[in-house]
Amino acid sequence: MKITLRSAQEADLVYLLELRRLTMDEYLLQDGVDTSDEEHLFRIKYNFEDAKIILVNNIKAGLFKASYIAQSKQWYIYQVQIHPEFQGNGIGGELIKGLCMDALKQGCTVGLSVLKSNPAKTLYDRLGFTVVDSNCSEYEMVYKSKIMTQTLE
Repeated sequence: MKITLRSAQEADLVYLLELRRLTMDEYLLQDGVDTSDEEHLFRIKYNFEDAKIILVNNIKAGLFKASYIAQSKQWYIYQVQIHPEFQGNGIGGELIKGLCMDALKQGCTVGLSVLKSNPAKTLYDRLGFTVVDSNCSEYEMVYKSKIMTQTLE
């Protein structure tokens, strides 16, 4: 299985809307979050310049979107969505682990938020993310290595 990333383009918007509906609507509805096309497209287009289409053997398999926030020295994962046909193959975990390792080399943290109803939280826990804040529908999580934590103390 060959996993590659390519920059998302306007022509991908129909695919990305379908992908978001397939992967997120269930959890958004459980947490009482807006599932309108307008809201989905707003989320898809937010930081669109950082959006990457995940390809598995040159077939669209999902979306990975992470942006660097210079003022906080943090990479922030905005979206990881794996098409249901490709879920369970470790794709999301591998991409997140790769970003975390790169971030550590740069002396940065990695942050993300996850809906409380989304089972992806167990993946984030397993990868070493910890909850640093929450609201009625989401957990805010951060990844830091023990080495980074020790140097910050």
